[in-house]
Amino acid sequence: MSLTSAITGVIPISPTPFHQDGRVDMESMARLTDYFLSCGVDGITILGQLGEAPKLEFSEARAIVELVAKRFDKPIVVGVSAPGFAAMRSLAREAMELGASGVMIGPPNTLRTDDQIVGYYRQAAEAIGPDVPFVLQDYPLTFSVVMTPNVIKRIVTENASCVVLKHEDWPGLDKITALRGFEADGSMRHIAILTGNGGLFLDFEMERGADGANTGYAFPEMLVDVVKLSAAGQRDAAHDLFDAHLPYLRYEQQQGPLGLAVRKYVYMRRGLIACDAQRKPGATLNAAAKGEVEFLLSRIARSDKRAVLKAA
Repeated sequence: MSLTSAITGVIPISPTPFHQDGRVDMESMARLTDYFLSCGVDGITILGQLGEAPKLEFSEARAIVELVAKRFDKPIVVGVSAPGFAAMRSLAREAMELGASGVMIGPPNTLRTDDQIVGYYRQAAEAIGPDVPFVLQDYPLTFSVVMTPNVIKRIVTENASCVVLKHEDWPGLDKITALRGFEADGSMRHIAILTGNGGLFLDFEMERGADGANTGYAFPEMLVDVVKLSAAGQRDAAHDLFDAHLPYLRYEQQQGPLGLAVRKYVYMRRGLIACDAQRKPGATLNAAAKGEVEFLLSRIARSDKRAVLKAA
């Protein structure tokens, strides 16, 4: 099931569950994978930044891909960003052999000029092979690499295997408009645009021409509904649902290990993972933060019962 530019909908980013002692919790990974599938998502991304991929050994990463591929019958994207192309190629080729549909590549933070960025993706595409479709991850807030719309157009034009843009620029609504403008005037072929940033701007990103969400929000059911409502032209209903979740979504979108700690805590409280531990170095929520999260979820639950949690 090869990843193509026709993909739309919600492709959640899965965290990697760990036991308290740092071992990968494969039982929780299986439960989480099944849950995503039950939500009506259109694919899944594993081993991304949210999945703590840089903390995993190759054998652990391989085992996660193998597990997900056996349980998930929709497109699977595997994060393969790495300091060097040898490691990137090894994981990309192994993942595809195990049943992945494509890979995601983020830029190293050493890239500064437009030519350096375009050249890097040309070399990365050559390294993984032209038969491996890839997602171009544009996330300047984390990677410190700024890709203008023209740079993205150059990357897409030079690399036929680039089929999806994971758009996480902030502010970035005008970038979506510019890219769709390139398609309209024929200067760039169509690629799917899936948005990240926890879904923080999904309501308006859909209206600007995004195809869906590719992010780690802990209630992907909401993302699925917002994307469907937006596609159906039900603007007020989409915004009403999104607005109900926005205060918690904002809290979850804190940068770095703390934001991940919030997501993992909620997944644990939802009974989807056994433990909210991150592999060291990581972060945990203190009592005050947990209280704030519980309060925000209780407010969502007034209008969306899916946020109702069992007693701790």
